Formats: sequence, structure tokens, C-alpha cells
Amino acid sequence: MSTQTAPTTARALVVLLVSTLAFAISFAAWMMFGVTGIPIRHELGLNASEFGLLTATPILTGALLRLPFGIWTDRFGGRIVMALLLAGSAVPLWLSSYATKLWQFLAIGLALGMVGAVFAVGTPYVARFFPRNRGFAMGVFGAGVSGAAINMFVAPQLVNHFGWQSVPRVYAISLLVVAGLFWLLALPDPGKNASAPSMRAQLGVLRDPRVWKYCQYYSIVFGGFTALSIWMPQYFLNQYHFPIAQAGLMAACFSLPGGVLRAVGGWLSDRFGAHRVTWWVLWVAWICLFLLSYPQTDLIVQTVRGPLAFHIGLPAWGFAALLFILGVCFACGMASTFKYIGDDFPTNMGAVSGIVGMAGGLGGFLLPIMFGALLDVLGVPSSCFMLLYGIVWVSLILSYLTEVRHFAVIGTSDSDETANPPSGSLRAARGG
Repeated sequence: MSTQTAPTTARALVVLLVSTLAFAISFAAWMMFGVTGIPIRHELGLNASEFGLLTATPILTGALLRLPFGIWTDRFGGRIVMALLLAGSAVPLWLSSYATKLWQFLAIGLALGMVGAVFAVGTPYVARFFPRNRGFAMGVFGAGVSGAAINMFVAPQLVNHFGWQSVPRVYAISLLVVAGLFWLLALPDPGKNASAPSMRAQLGVLRDPRVWKYCQYYSIVFGGFTALSIWMPQYFLNQYHFPIAQAGLMAACFSLPGGVLRAVGGWLSDRFGAHRVTWWVLWVAWICLFLLSYPQTDLIVQTVRGPLAFHIGLPAWGFAALLFILGVCFACGMASTFKYIGDDFPTNMGAVSGIVGMAGGLGGFLLPIMFGALLDVLGVPSSCFMLLYGIVWVSLILSYLTEVRHFAVIGTSDSDETANPPSGSLRAARGG
């Protein structure tokens, strides 16, 4: 490695690490209501639907703002947009500690949800520093979703020792510290373009059907990850009767691998192609969700010797193990989706990542509300997994119809693909 290349590589790694740190802290703050919502629910006497709305409200604005923030990143550069976003998000986060009514939580939640737009800023910003290893770099940055696991470890301890109001205050201070650190260590964005096309012109990419397909993929892998991250603590609390701290730790079995292993998903996408990774991820997730969907069931069978009782259901350790595998699947799926985007739209990543990220965020907003509504209507706790099972099935059908029929996911050599080259996103799925 030349003496000129080494400092450039080292500085790019610094950008990657500080951006990942910013994303992790932001994601922890974004997922805050997954833990603090439990004592708030008891204080306000909320039903499952209202609890779902409380936890999902920040996800809504985080989703909607991803598109404009992605476009502003293309125009003004990721460094300044990221620093301002981190600092600005600390204000509503701090104010949420003073809320006492549901409408106040919802109103402030809409404001603090903007912290979820950090992903749409960091993705194009980081990717421009790693043109040759974009999948891996975006996987490392995407590992910032491990902030959901950080929230599961930190927030329950703060709630137990200092009350739920301490959580948003600690997170607000953390965001301000990280904003200053990011400004000091990050580099100017090498891809910013002050004369970039207008937002209306950049939205023209919506005419490309590949964008809509990636939106559907991301709505389940990221939306499902986000929704389950905020839903699982109360699930373990109610179904397995764990105290809040232990429920948070059990829920981390899902959110921790979903964050940490996203970099592995990026490497796999670089190595085997986004298409193969996405296809197999969806299949494994579908199997896990089928098993998780089965509710705790008591059966009484009449025999010649009298009634015989059976209990069918996953023990806590088995449930957590399946959640771990599902978290790994969603992590790889998030990385492979953005590998698609990096390969297919290298010059318009800000807008496309904003659109796809918005779709994922909207999935994360709608799913907890749907979880709560299904629980109120059906009364079956595992109905949340039943819903995700159906959505993943739709994704598998879409993947088969658009790609698998034309591009093998197993046993295809590079020479075979050269002789019969795929087109469009299929060429990108091969890894570029």
C-alpha cells in the first residue's frame, strides 16, 4: 500500500466508525419507547392498540423524513446534515421526559422521530468513501441498528434505578456529545453536489420498478426488525413473565444480531450477490416465522383411560433462539437490499436510499399498530408473527417472479452467467 493510499484508507475508516457510532446512538433513541413505553402504558392505562401507536409514532416521522434528508445529503454533504440532525433531535428527546398524557407523547414522539432519518444521511455519505467495498461498508454502517440492542441493555437499568424519565434525558445528552464528536472527526462529503437536481427531478427515479421492489423487501427486513425490536420486551414481559430488565435482555437476542451481523450481510452480498443473499434470507425467515406463529396451546385428548392433557408451545430459550436466527436473517436482508441500491443506482443513492429507507420506516411504523390491533381483536399473542409470515411469503413470490425464474440462486458459475448475462438488477445481484 502506498504512503498516499494508507492515510486515505485510514481516514475513510474513521468516517465509517464515527458514522456507525452516530447511527447506533440515534437508533437507540429512536427505539426508546420499546422499553419506556412499558411503564408509560401502566401509568396511562393503555390498551394494546394504543401501546402500538405510542411505540410507532417516532417511526413515522423517521420514515417520512428519510427522503428529504437523503436528497439534502446529496446536495449539502453528509457531514453538516448529520451533525445538525443529531443536535436537533436532542431537543424533543429531552422534552419527552416531561410528558404526562398520551397526546403529549404522540406529539413529541413525532418530533423526536426525526432522529430516525440519520440512516438516510449516513448511507450515501459512507458509501462514497468505499467505492470498491460498498456492500461491506454499508453493512458496517448499518450495524448501527444494534442501537436497538443498546436500548434493551441500557434503558431497563435506567428505568429500574432512576425512572423512565431518565432514559430520554440520557439519550439527549448522548446525541449532543456524538454530534460534536462527529463534526470533529468526519470528513467533507466527496460526493456532495450543490447543483444537484431538484427534489422533483430526483423523484423521477420512482418510475423505475426496481425501486418499488426494493421498497417491498426493505419494508419487511427493516420494518420487521424495527417493529419486533420495540414489541418484544413487552412480549417477554407478558408471555414469559420476566421482569423488565430480563425481558429487555431476552429481546436483545433478536435486536443484537440484527445489528452486529449486518456487516456480515454486506460481505456476503459483495461475495455472492444481493440476489442470492436476499432469496435465502427470505426463506429462512419464513420458516422461523412459521414456528414463532404457533401460539401456546393446551390440548385435552379423551382416551379410553380418561382425559389426557398436552401443552404445545415454545419454551423461552427456544423462542429466543428462533428470534436470534430471525434477527440474523433480517440483518443480512437489510444489507443485501442496499447492495442492490449501491449497484443499480450509484449516482442517485441519496434519493433512492431515502425512498427505500422511508418504505422500511413506514413498515416499522405500521407493523406495531397492526400488532396491537390484531392482539386486541384476536387475543392471540403470536398474531404478530402470523402477520410477518404472510408478508415474507409475498416477498418470496415477488422475488421468484422478478428474478429467480431468470437467474439461478444456486449452482450457477460465473462462466454460465457470462454466457447468459442477466439484465438490470439481476446484473447487480451478481455483485456488479
